[in-house]
Amino acid sequence: MTTNTTPVTATPLTPARLWKRMTAEQRLGAARAFWQSEEAADDQVQAVLLIAQHKKFRPKTVMSLDEERRAKHLASFPSIPETMAARALIVYHLAAQRPMMGAFLDALGIAHEEGVIQAEDVKPDADKLDPSVEQIASVYPPADVALYLNTLLCQDPGTWGGLRSIVDEKGWG
Repeated sequence: MTTNTTPVTATPLTPARLWKRMTAEQRLGAARAFWQSEEAADDQVQAVLLIAQHKKFRPKTVMSLDEERRAKHLASFPSIPETMAARALIVYHLAAQRPMMGAFLDALGIAHEEGVIQAEDVKPDADKLDPSVEQIASVYPPADVALYLNTLLCQDPGTWGGLRSIVDEKGWG
């Protein structure tokens, strides 16, 4: 009898996996922002088809629903496609979490405009990550901070990989 000595590696965090872990309130906020975003048109078409399929509606019926009802339907799904989840996470943070994003970037000393980094190839100072996380965690709800940090890790692990140990240590991973 032989044993498998291949190390078990953690499943990588993806936007769709992050969506599954979001609170119901966060999902609803993300779904609202998703339907209000002009940049999400292609993903919105995909969402209409997803809702229609799962709810046994015609796509035309889904399109005729008001934004709030479409948001509630989308938020009710425990899983959605990767591209849709990625778009929802981005627009949610831009719509609802700019003050926290700005506070984090300020603490890191990274130039930004309302929480959006303007320069390319910005690398956070590793020594400033933990104190910056502590600073926003003392002001904002832990679930929101965890979602933001995990979103950064999903979007750009090369830049934000230093957050992994902090997120794991706090049990937010």
